[in-house]
Amino acid sequence: MDNEKMLKKAIEASIAAGKAILGIYDKPDLGIEVKNDDSPLTLADIASNDVISKYLKETAIPIISEENKQVDFSIRQQWNRCWIVDPLDGTKEFIKRNGEFTVNIALVSKGIPTIGVIYVPVSRELYFTSSEGNKAYKASLKDDHSYEEDFFSDANEISPSPNADKKIKVVGSRSHMNEETVNFVEGLKNNFNEVEIVSKGSSLKFCLVAEGKADIYPRFAPTMEWDTAAGHAICRAVGLKVISKETNEELKYNKKNLLNSYFVVKQ
Repeated sequence: MDNEKMLKKAIEASIAAGKAILGIYDKPDLGIEVKNDDSPLTLADIASNDVISKYLKETAIPIISEENKQVDFSIRQQWNRCWIVDPLDGTKEFIKRNGEFTVNIALVSKGIPTIGVIYVPVSRELYFTSSEGNKAYKASLKDDHSYEEDFFSDANEISPSPNADKKIKVVGSRSHMNEETVNFVEGLKNNFNEVEIVSKGSSLKFCLVAEGKADIYPRFAPTMEWDTAAGHAICRAVGLKVISKETNEELKYNKKNLLNSYFVVKQ
C-alpha cells in the first residue's frame, strides 16, 4: 500500500473513531476507570481504539497504541515502519466535556513521523499532512463528518507564523502548567516586549503552532510517543522542529522506552 492510500486510510480511521467517541460523549456514564499510571480511561478510549485498529489492520503495518498491550522492543526494533496511535488524546478534556480532545494517528518510518492525522470530533476539524509529509492542511468537515475528496487545496494548506519580533505567543496546557514552564515563559520576556499565553488541550497545541496561531510550545511534563507523533508529523511538514531538551535533537519514535523527553516546538 503506497503512502497516499495509507494517508487516506488514516484519515478514514480518525473520522470513524471520532464518530464512535461522540456516540459516548453525551452519555451520562462515560465508563471512567483509572489505569496503573493514574491516567483516566473511558469507554470512548476503547471504542476509538477498536475502530482505528480495524482500519489500520488493512495496511499490514504494526501498530503502537496507548490502549494496546505494548510489543517488546526486541520485536519492535525490527520494524522499519509502524503506526503510532492515541485513540483519544485529552481524555481529561473529554471527561470535562470541553471539546478539546483529539484522535491522533501517525505513520513513523525509521523513527521519524512522516504522516500525521489529527481529528477534533466536536468541531469536526481535521489536520493532516500530505502523503509525502512535506505539507500540512486543515479542513472542516460537514455536520455528518463527511468531506469533499479534494480537500488538498491551497486554501486548506496551513503554515506557521513568521518569526516573532516584539510579541510571542506561547502555547500552554490546560492541565500541565508547571514551574519549569512558567520559568521558560518568564525567560522569553528578556527577548520580547509581550508574551501571550494561548491555552489549549491535547495535541491541538501542536496544531496551533503549525497553523500560525502560536509561535512556540514548550512541554516540560511527561508525554508518551502516542501523545506527540501525529502533531510532530504535522509540525515537521510545515518546517517546525520538535526539539528534545535532553538531546537537543528532534524527538525519535518507536524507542525502547516510549516515554518522551521534555521538548520545545519551534521554528
